[in-house]
Amino acid sequence: MNNVNKENKIRRQIRFYGAVQGVGFRYRACCAADLVGATGWVSNEYDGSVLMEIQGTEQQIDSVILMIEKGTYVRIENMSVKTVPVEEGKYCFHER
Repeated sequence: MNNVNKENKIRRQIRFYGAVQGVGFRYRACCAADLVGATGWVSNEYDGSVLMEIQGTEQQIDSVILMIEKGTYVRIENMSVKTVPVEEGKYCFHER
């Protein structure tokens, strides 16, 4: 990875609300992240939301969210987003 990409890398913790469980959200997130080269994880939460930590460029993260939203039955009504420290040595995206 070159220094420009490394400097542009960010990590976001995003909580999604709406019709996000039982609709293939996590599967779509994994496929989309793999497609664009983002790393991190996604998990269902007990309150019905989905929590994701995703690392990559702003464009990669935006692309993953747009791909998830295009999924049948997925309806994101709200998101809470915060920036968290980048984690080095992460090479994949997975379900937790």
